[in-house]
Amino acid sequence: GKGLFTKEIDEALLDGNIDIAVHSMKDVPTYFPDKIILPCNLPREDVRDAFICLTKSSLVDLPPGSIVGSASLRRQSQILHRYPSLKVVNFRGNVQTRLRKLSEGEVHATLLALAGLKRLNMTDNVTSILSIEEMLPAIAQGAIGIACRSDDDTMVNYIASLNHEYTRLAVACERAFLTKLDGSCRTPIAGYAYKDEEGYCVFRGLVASPDGTRVLETSRRGSYSLDDMVLMGEDAGKELLTTAGPDFFNW
Repeated sequence: GKGLFTKEIDEALLDGNIDIAVHSMKDVPTYFPDKIILPCNLPREDVRDAFICLTKSSLVDLPPGSIVGSASLRRQSQILHRYPSLKVVNFRGNVQTRLRKLSEGEVHATLLALAGLKRLNMTDNVTSILSIEEMLPAIAQGAIGIACRSDDDTMVNYIASLNHEYTRLAVACERAFLTKLDGSCRTPIAGYAYKDEEGYCVFRGLVASPDGTRVLETSRRGSYSLDDMVLMGEDAGKELLTTAGPDFFNW
């Protein structure tokens, strides 16, 4: 599960070997170990996914039978739902490895988080950017969180001063949705919270079967405040759990 990404860092923090831990929020479990808190989210990077291909400009342009490489069940399910004529294969490795495999013809195209490519200064590899409507992002995609020990008052106050509240609230809404669904890396779940032009929070959530044959979506709109946004996320998750039924997640 997601805890594998953070376990060693959490242990180093609790042992006093490090004083802060910087996490990609989409890799952080929905629970924190005792004595660890996360008082800060940095300003969020672009949440969208990037399409990378040497021959075509978008997913819709790929001919039937084209192979798309992705290690993400979220991406796989949404690709297959919208483009059932395509084939999605497991595609692992760091960004450089995946780009090399693409150039060697192992797959015809791949998708990567635009935020990661921006942070690596590798956006020149991007063919096009998928809209939120075409590919709903992962929970907390593009968000960075900083954790510390709960009894380290000096560090808690310092980190809290770096917090970007807009991002913190959006991430809290999305993670409330994920928590209600008891999501893990093996579950195709997507969700995105943002502020609309009138200042309200809009949340969109999705769960799917890995083969894309079933995709369930919902949305909420309410005030851009912590309590209301957490309730929106929880309520959206509860709705999809009810709609999906008890056997939906047993694949």
